[in-house]
Amino acid sequence: MGLAEKSFSSGEVIIREGDIGNSFFRLLDGNVGVYSDYGKKEQFRIAVLKAGEYFGEMAVIEKYPRSATVVAECSVRVMEVGEDSLDTYFAENPEEVIKFVEHLGNKVKTMVRDYNDAKALLKETREAEAEKKNKILFFKIKKHSAQYQSEKPVINEPSPAMIKKAFEEITDEGPGRIGAFENGAVIFEEGQDDNCLCIVRGGNVGLYNNYGTPDQTKIKDLTEVSFFGEMGMLTDEPRNCTAVAESDDTYVEFVYKEDLESIIKSCPIKVDMIVRYFSYRLRKLTVDFVDLCKQITANYN
Repeated sequence: MGLAEKSFSSGEVIIREGDIGNSFFRLLDGNVGVYSDYGKKEQFRIAVLKAGEYFGEMAVIEKYPRSATVVAECSVRVMEVGEDSLDTYFAENPEEVIKFVEHLGNKVKTMVRDYNDAKALLKETREAEAEKKNKILFFKIKKHSAQYQSEKPVINEPSPAMIKKAFEEITDEGPGRIGAFENGAVIFEEGQDDNCLCIVRGGNVGLYNNYGTPDQTKIKDLTEVSFFGEMGMLTDEPRNCTAVAESDDTYVEFVYKEDLESIIKSCPIKVDMIVRYFSYRLRKLTVDFVDLCKQITANYN
C-alpha cells in the first residue's frame, strides 16, 4: 500500500469498527471523532483527535480488528501508512518516532488508570453495592465486557527466543548504552525516576517489589532477550519495581526516548521490535481489564 495522503469531507467514515485494517493514519489537518457503536442507538464518542495525532495503528501492528470507528468532523487531511511501509515512514520522518511512542504511551497510561480503577471497583462490589457515582465506569465496563463476550482475544507475548533470533540480525549498539552487571547488582530501584526501556542482552534479571525488605516479592524472571521497564519510557513515571541482575555477566541495553531518532536511521528493525512490544503491552492490559470487567459485571448483576 505504501504511503498516501488522503482527504475526507465532514461526516465521512475513515475507518470502521470491526474491520480488518492494513494501514494506520496520521492526522495532518482537521479533527476526527472516535466512536464506539457508531450509527447505533448506543453510539458513544470516545475521543476527538486533532492534527498531529495517530489512529488505527493497533490493527496494523497486531493484525487486530478495528476497535472503533473514526469519522471526519470537518474537512480533514491524513497520511495513510500501509503495514509494509512502517519502517519507510519512520526512516523518512525520524522525528515522528518519538511522537508515535508517546502516543502509545498515553494509551498505555490511560489503560493502566482504567485497570486500576476497575480493580478498586471490583473490591468495592465484593464488599457492597457500588454507588451511582460509578455509572460512567460501569458503562465502560459493560461495553468492554459485551465486546469480548463471545470470544476472548488471544494475546501472545513475544517470546525471548523469537526476539533473540531477530536481535541476531542487529549489528548496531545504538548510542552504546549497554551496561554490565554482576550477580546481585541493582539495575534500577523501585520509585526511581528514569525514562528508558531496558533490554536484557545477556544473563538474567529479576524484577521485585519491596526489594530488600521483609515484604520482598519477585514478580518476574527475565532471560536473554527480554524487554522490561517500558513504562519509564512510555509514561515518564517512577519505576514500579526493582530490577536486579541474577547472574554474573548480565548485560542490559538502555534505550531512551531521545535515542529513537538515531536508532531508526541506523537500525529500523530495533525500533520496529520495540513498537511491537509496546503494542503487546497495551493489548495485554486491555485483556486483563476485560477480565476485571466481566468479574465486576457478574458481581454487580
